[in-house]
Amino acid sequence: MTRIGLLGGTLDPIHCGHIAAAVAARDAFDLREVLVVPSHVPPHRPIQPLASPFHRFAMASLAVSGLARLQASDDEVRAQGPSYTAETLERLHARGLSPSQIFFITGADAFADIATWRRYPGVLDLANFVVVARPGHALDALASRLPSLASRMRRGADARAGETATAIHLLPAATPDVSSTEVRDRLRRGDTIAGLVPPLVDTHIHQHRLYMSASPGAPGTAPEQAGRARGQSAVQLHGENRED
Repeated sequence: MTRIGLLGGTLDPIHCGHIAAAVAARDAFDLREVLVVPSHVPPHRPIQPLASPFHRFAMASLAVSGLARLQASDDEVRAQGPSYTAETLERLHARGLSPSQIFFITGADAFADIATWRRYPGVLDLANFVVVARPGHALDALASRLPSLASRMRRGADARAGETATAIHLLPAATPDVSSTEVRDRLRRGDTIAGLVPPLVDTHIHQHRLYMSASPGAPGTAPEQAGRARGQSAVQLHGENRED
């Protein structure tokens, strides 16, 4: 059976943690390919993406260049309106993939807030979810935080005999301790981002001077600081915390 992975998010910018999660899921579940999908419009995020959809898709394409079975997808960039996970998954269904063939990849920190996602809990029936460990966010804590989902959780690629329904797979992979917010902040300060993003992404960012200007809405300026002061996460995606 063909298996497809999907890693989505604002990817503003994509970094080595995103790539490590995609590769870990690809290998653990023998995925034919992993689609890396930058979102278009995250309407409920307090701060909109700082790089344009064009640049975020270009960086995703550069990040996966030369990596086996990883491919950037412009599905959400091309779609009209907000980028909702449920609708992205349903577009894959329309192309002939069943929920059991799709593996949606997200971080443990993001999945902890799954109850805030659009169409929860139904979205969990649209694909398998692969929850990758993140530094500071233990996979073992998810069952107690989300007790109603504990019976659907599986360790790694394990599956119960005869199981056909979608599941939540907890993948204890080592991923770098990096976030898009950290990358943007380092660029604003003039610090190096070497080792935090793939080399081609680093080159693209500096060629186009992304995240470096102190224009309205740039990292650390009044709009972003105000969002943080209100206690809002800088990684909130249209009611869905996916990937920072």
